[in-house]
Amino acid sequence: MTVREMLDSGYSYYMEHGPINIVALGDSVTFGAFEDHAHDFDAVYWNQLHQMLKAYGSCVTVNMLQAGFGGITAGWGLKNLDRHVLCHHPDLVIVCYGLNDVNWPLETFVNSLGAIFDRCLEAGSQVIYMTPNMMNTVVPEGVPPTYYGLKTARYQNEGRVDEFMDAARQVAKERNIPVCDCYAIWKEMSKTQDINLLLANNCNHPIREMHTLFARELYKVIMGEEAPQMAAEEPSDGADPTLFAGYRT
Repeated sequence: MTVREMLDSGYSYYMEHGPINIVALGDSVTFGAFEDHAHDFDAVYWNQLHQMLKAYGSCVTVNMLQAGFGGITAGWGLKNLDRHVLCHHPDLVIVCYGLNDVNWPLETFVNSLGAIFDRCLEAGSQVIYMTPNMMNTVVPEGVPPTYYGLKTARYQNEGRVDEFMDAARQVAKERNIPVCDCYAIWKEMSKTQDINLLLANNCNHPIREMHTLFARELYKVIMGEEAPQMAAEEPSDGADPTLFAGYRT
């Protein structure tokens, strides 16, 4: 039974099974990291998705649990899957890894991601893989040589991130796992727009409005329809509203 079917079943489902548990598993983006040392759990994509699912109007409660941590990889997520994810008996696990994994061999990422998918499926959970955002393609002037953004820009511009995303899509396809392909949307936007303006830390953390993109795209995968319009917010300081006009709530 899909999450949409659970919500549509209403009171009878809730009486028999209780609330729907959804776990968001990922890195610092899932952890709600924006500007350096700033976290915003109101704006993070899984909370926006939670609000959208509640707006659907079902009497079935949806619990949204966060299992994202800064700086981690799919390998760390696999190692800690029991105590951070499976212990909650999730109906759905949203997996978003790749941004930190590019620092390690592709094979390590593929094996860890595949193992996460397999263990979640074996536990009876549905799984969605959400490809993450693009990283920076330019580096701000005057940064020290130790600035991490130098490395991420190289990974992005040299195609390493593309390679990892292609591999992750294949891992999901082999298991018939739906892919919420936000990375592909960012790539398409990059053809005509400066996507560096969409990064809160000038490196790899999306601005708040782009978390709305994540949430709306996830909603479409989960519910099979466009997300409801939520309360409007002003664009982040310095951001061009035309860059993400189609994804603002």
